[in-house]
Amino acid sequence: MKLIAASWRRLTLAVLTVILVVSSFAVFAPTASAETYQVKLGSDKGLLQFQPSKLTVKPGDTIEWVNNKLAPHNVVFDPAKNPAQDKALAASLSHNKLLLNPGQKVTTTFAADAPAGEYNFYCTPHRGAGMAGKIIVEG
Repeated sequence: MKLIAASWRRLTLAVLTVILVVSSFAVFAPTASAETYQVKLGSDKGLLQFQPSKLTVKPGDTIEWVNNKLAPHNVVFDPAKNPAQDKALAASLSHNKLLLNPGQKVTTTFAADAPAGEYNFYCTPHRGAGMAGKIIVEG
């Protein structure tokens, strides 16, 4: 009987050790971290465009908008052209204030629960000149 009890304790200890080792990998495994992307407002050659004008991100990612050339610029998300056609969502992503100096930055972070799909944006002063772009949020 003592032999069976001792064997049972060793087996239990071995199983608990394996569980502890396996669970430590889960705890210390790197988690998927959010990325930060940079979009220039005005191309390096002085064209009225976002650079890049199309970008694919994931929920939780951040876009750093950097005023580059031919200011003033801003970033406004079109309320009718986002997956939810949500005005409040478009407003929360937008930066209506004009950036006047080269190097000025603003950021937009897509919430972890942001709807997947296409988000269209533009620069208010240069919208007529075609300064627009698209962010694709992957699901």
